[in-house]
Amino acid sequence: MSIGLKSAAHVGIAVSDLDRSVAFYQALLGEEPVVRDENMHGAGFAQSQGLPTTKLRYATFNLDNLGIDLIQFQEPVGDAAQVAANRPGSMHLCFHVDDVRSVFDRMSEAGFEFLGQPYTFASGEVNPPAAVGTEVAYFNDPDGTNLEIIAPKGGFARS
Repeated sequence: MSIGLKSAAHVGIAVSDLDRSVAFYQALLGEEPVVRDENMHGAGFAQSQGLPTTKLRYATFNLDNLGIDLIQFQEPVGDAAQVAANRPGSMHLCFHVDDVRSVFDRMSEAGFEFLGQPYTFASGEVNPPAAVGTEVAYFNDPDGTNLEIIAPKGGFARS
């Protein structure tokens, strides 16, 4: 059975310090959030998330094709996730760029720290073969959320 979902509205990222995360994403995206320091709370809302109570602050950035909600839970405060690319349940948010190396260099000059150098997939390393030449680089936000920049080719490019 297929439910048939075809479009994403936003990605929500739990953060430990909303102000710090807003500053990070504002520098990354070059945009102000469309909402900042808003709040949500209430028993019904908490129940919808499987929590006994909920009080949170949030901010939203809008990309051309996706919203990014930064959410700081004030009640209940959660423990930091142990995120890594290979940990089940971890996710990453990928930003499409035209030239990974130039964006990597600009970001590095601005103080963003990457997990490693940019990488270009070579023949025999990726399927479909049309994806050879795809460039990627990975970094984290202040709470360790996995982030990526990509200049996709072939099989990784959206049509």
